[in-house]
Amino acid sequence: MTEIRVLIVDDHPAVRRGLRTFLELAPDLEVTGEAADGPTAIELVEQTAPDVVLLDMVLPGLDGVAVLRELARRNLRTKCLVVTSFTDRARLLPAVRAGARGYLSKDVDPQALVAAVRSVHAGHLLLEPDVAATLLGAPAETPALTARERDVLALIAQGRSNREIARALVVAEKTVKTHVSSILMKLGLADRTQAALHAVRTGLVPPD
Repeated sequence: MTEIRVLIVDDHPAVRRGLRTFLELAPDLEVTGEAADGPTAIELVEQTAPDVVLLDMVLPGLDGVAVLRELARRNLRTKCLVVTSFTDRARLLPAVRAGARGYLSKDVDPQALVAAVRSVHAGHLLLEPDVAATLLGAPAETPALTARERDVLALIAQGRSNREIARALVVAEKTVKTHVSSILMKLGLADRTQAALHAVRTGLVPPD
């Protein structure tokens, strides 16, 4: 199992401690360090090269957006996931435009936090549909899935693996992976479990 190295950046010790506790529940995640301000965060990214940074928006020295811009300016390719108390688009859009790969609320539950870190590390974006639409200059509405993506989502909800889905739809497994990534991005979901729940809640597949 590939280990994912995570840096926690927040000016509140209790929040850092809570996030660390959640992350340490997962055997594939390692907390490489903690920072309480923007300049220290940048320094630690350079020194420890974490895979994912959990980044607060409100920080002493440099705020979250400034940290993101400085990491980009220095060509530091660590993926940043904003963990914030603010969920309004006006505050989140600048962070996303500056390079954040997504965002979570600070009251996120442990499983969702771990899933989000894994998803961002894998290259996915964790954006609400209206935020993604704003970035693309499109109307703020949930992007529609294609017919094939709906087929894939229905099979995900049945617990099928990518290989099983590929066989059922007579396509390459790589194609299925592409569809899964597109589904998660369009729906603003972190992982296959959330996708399966979405399929049940929206009536695409019946509950067991």
